Amino acid sequence: MEQPSLFDDLPPSPGALPDGLRYETGFLGTDEEAALIALVQGLPLQEAQYKGYTARRRVVSYGGSFDYDANALLPSAELIEELQPLRERVAQWAGLDAAALVHGLVAEYCPGTPLGWHRDVPDFEDVFGVSLGSEALLRLRPYPPERPRREDIVRLRVEPRSIYALRGRARWAWQHSVAPVEALRWSITFRTARLAA
Repeated sequence: MEQPSLFDDLPPSPGALPDGLRYETGFLGTDEEAALIALVQGLPLQEAQYKGYTARRRVVSYGGSFDYDANALLPSAELIEELQPLRERVAQWAGLDAAALVHGLVAEYCPGTPLGWHRDVPDFEDVFGVSLGSEALLRLRPYPPERPRREDIVRLRVEPRSIYALRGRARWAWQHSVAPVEALRWSITFRTARLAA
């Protein structure tokens, strides 16, 4: 289990966010959020597996499921019809065609559940996350990580019904994590395919 960061009790970072990180509150209305939470609570969420480790967050993946033991993207079910309108909204916000969002991941965080430091798997390029239920502390640090220093870790309070994007340098030159949440939270994340080199 991830230990709390030495810097989790610090206030959100002032000033500019990393280049390529876009964040916006109020992306969804309260009724839209409630409908999505009701939908997500009925999905077949299962504990995420990472190289023999069972994580505390529960997930369901659409458009591909990453096998961390084999380091390979495996086939999975296509995005369900009920999540298509959200995909359309996220694509419009991002300035993309909805078909470009090839992967969807729904995750549930029970109180105390963290998400450790990582960059998303290299099969995908841009990352767009929608938050539901309660706020979370999103942390970012330069990649590759060195000894953590107070001034290196950027902290962003991610509110319910908000959306964020990780593109460019924020996607590839930074790692991100989520501190253990205080209340039940869900996220719905969409990703584009990796750009050809």
